[in-house]
Amino acid sequence: MNPQQAQTTIGQPNTTAIIFFLAFVGLTLAITYWAARKTKTTSEFFAAGGGVTGLQNGFALAGDFMSAASFLGIAGLVALSGFDGLIYSVGWLVGWPVVTFLIAEPLRNLGKYTFADVVAYRLKQTPVRISAALGTLTVVAFYLIAQMVGAGNLIRMMFGLTYEAAVLIVGVVMILYVLFGGMIATTWVQIVKAVLLLGGATALALMVLAKFSYSPLALFQEAVNQYGPEVLAPGKLVTNPLEAVSLGLALMFGTAGLPHILMRFYTVPNAKAARSSVFYATGLIGYFYLVTFILGFGASVLLGRGAITGVDKGGNMAAPMLAEAVGGTPFLGFISAVAFATILAVVAGLTLSGAAALSHDLWTHVVRKGNSPEHEQLRVARLASLGLGILAILLGILFKGQNVAFMVGLAFAIAASANFPALLLSMSWKGFTTRGAVASMVTGTLSAVLLIFLSPTVQVDLLGSKEAIFPLKNPGIITMPLSFLVGWVVSLVSPESEASSRYAEVKHRMHVGAEADAPTHAAPGTPAAPRPVTTPSTQTT
Repeated sequence: MNPQQAQTTIGQPNTTAIIFFLAFVGLTLAITYWAARKTKTTSEFFAAGGGVTGLQNGFALAGDFMSAASFLGIAGLVALSGFDGLIYSVGWLVGWPVVTFLIAEPLRNLGKYTFADVVAYRLKQTPVRISAALGTLTVVAFYLIAQMVGAGNLIRMMFGLTYEAAVLIVGVVMILYVLFGGMIATTWVQIVKAVLLLGGATALALMVLAKFSYSPLALFQEAVNQYGPEVLAPGKLVTNPLEAVSLGLALMFGTAGLPHILMRFYTVPNAKAARSSVFYATGLIGYFYLVTFILGFGASVLLGRGAITGVDKGGNMAAPMLAEAVGGTPFLGFISAVAFATILAVVAGLTLSGAAALSHDLWTHVVRKGNSPEHEQLRVARLASLGLGILAILLGILFKGQNVAFMVGLAFAIAASANFPALLLSMSWKGFTTRGAVASMVTGTLSAVLLIFLSPTVQVDLLGSKEAIFPLKNPGIITMPLSFLVGWVVSLVSPESEASSRYAEVKHRMHVGAEADAPTHAAPGTPAAPRPVTTPSTQTT
């Protein structure tokens, strides 16, 4: 079987893609209209009123996590590098057990809207929330840049629009989701996106396997025939063992520190639902990465690596090109629209988590010292969402033409170095103090940014220098232990009796939850237990 020549319509307007895109936007805007009528409080805006079921949140988590980088990037990496392309998907996937066993239940029981709620629970509010917001907004900014630039390039190639118009469309639609529908709309956009992405990827994989009698082994054998046995061996993409460990640490523990992922655990009614949602999400994401493995090998065998790099040097168009090769231009249009939906859903989740940091952490607890009335919190939250949406559009246009792939790695490195250590220490160590938390988060953020800047990714690949000051492309193996060490040492030299004395309360809440403290018959003024969110189609108005 010889690879096909690169006969592709990518880069030209695709009627099917435009129809599917408009259908998706129409559906999700209808959901936003429905959600806007239900979003009256800050709790509903940031946490969907705590009424999302475990299964719904599992799909939403999967939708939030499976970005265009996962779908397009990993398929491209596998197509060009073979087996080694799986290092990213395996790194991302093994982060979910960490979330399940260390993070999900305590986070749901201790927090309200952001992970800073957990870190600041027994510490001084102002310095901890400022430091946490710094880390959150840094992660959100770098992740947003990568998504917006990816969206611009993708839509420019798929729809034939200009780059700026593509970025503007993504930004405006995302602002509508978040501004009016809040977390309820964002949750359903992510669920719809997850179903479309899983369905589209599965259909594409089955169409590929149909050419090999539905035998993955036959597909892999054809890859060996074309590219040699090393295509199934590790060691091509990451040759330095230290680099592999560093990348793995960032991907694994970065997942447990991503603010838009952590925020989703506040949308469920209790800790049991939080755990079950991670269980569902892990299964869905694991299945998705197995499918991208098939897509990557299918693209390399059916298209050829030369044809793939001829359209996009990074291989990001491998999956859409494969869709066109096995399903024709209409199927390319469908996959293109799914990829676009993927970016929209992730950007909406990122914007909401950034808005929560600005409104809940900085405005409500730092500026207003916890005395902000409900209507004011909601207004500030919506203004923050609008501001972040406009910023995302401007950053996307500003970074036009730049290689921003490293920014996703940087976002994970910061999340693993700044957010995860402080989160874990605050829940597991009695001696953790306010100064220790601040030092840990600030050190993790700044060291990750500095070492990425000094790394080969920026110095050599981006700036054209002959060699880099810092040898590793991902600094996780340095910055994460450093953040833990700084938090531990600073806490030891600056003990805080009040923080230590409240640790027993933290342990109780972590394992029992706030619901168990409430009496059977709620006191006057106590909000009722949240109800599961029904689907837009069955909700009565």
